[in-house]
Amino acid sequence: MNSRQRRGVLLLALSVLCALAAFAGVLTVVRNVESKVGDETTAYKLKQDVPAYQSLDSSQFTEVSMPERWLPKTAVTDLSDIRRKIAVNPLKKGSLLQSDMMAKRPELAAGEQEIAIMIDAETGVAGKINPGNRVNIYATFEGEQRPGAKGGDEGETRAPSESRVIVSRAKVIDVGKLTPLKDGGDRDERTRQRERDGVPITFALTTKDAQRVAYAESFAEHVRLALVAPGDDTEVPEEDRIYTLPGDK
Repeated sequence: MNSRQRRGVLLLALSVLCALAAFAGVLTVVRNVESKVGDETTAYKLKQDVPAYQSLDSSQFTEVSMPERWLPKTAVTDLSDIRRKIAVNPLKKGSLLQSDMMAKRPELAAGEQEIAIMIDAETGVAGKINPGNRVNIYATFEGEQRPGAKGGDEGETRAPSESRVIVSRAKVIDVGKLTPLKDGGDRDERTRQRERDGVPITFALTTKDAQRVAYAESFAEHVRLALVAPGDDTEVPEEDRIYTLPGDK
């Protein structure tokens, strides 16, 4: 082996040693970073905006992997934690889900059952009613036809229309999303329709009160909600539960 060949072999050996040293250096850096970052864990980010007081479900979130030491202590790492929870404030798309962003949905008490009805968003809710609130449920009914003295259609009269308090201090446990509704007109079966928005409201009611609400939704002209002030435990007196214009004094 001549001197030129020996120099070539020496340079090749030096190149290999440099490559090994560089690899060892990179490996050391990677291990150092891994030791600082630590193990990764699963977290969840919002795929969409979520309004305040809306029920949470898995379709609203996407799974992400993050270093465990970088996660806030309140970060949710198990999506089953959102079961029967609602957003306590408006949640923004891309936000990391944390336990202080949600609260338990109001629960049913013994003897109560859930019933949901559609309420006109403009006249019945107006964005002010949320889970946990207490409301009075009002229904207005058209007066019934009364036969004349001789019977038949001739001389018929109509009883005064009335407004009734169907349920006093009903407990709201869920408020759904705005849903387009179609109003087919009045009881004269007019074909003209108008678009309006409704909101499904879920109440916790006794069997009797649930029957009253179901009846009102089916037969009342309108069903409206009146928000009760927090801490007000006063029931609507019986003498104030029915209102007619002729009877207003």
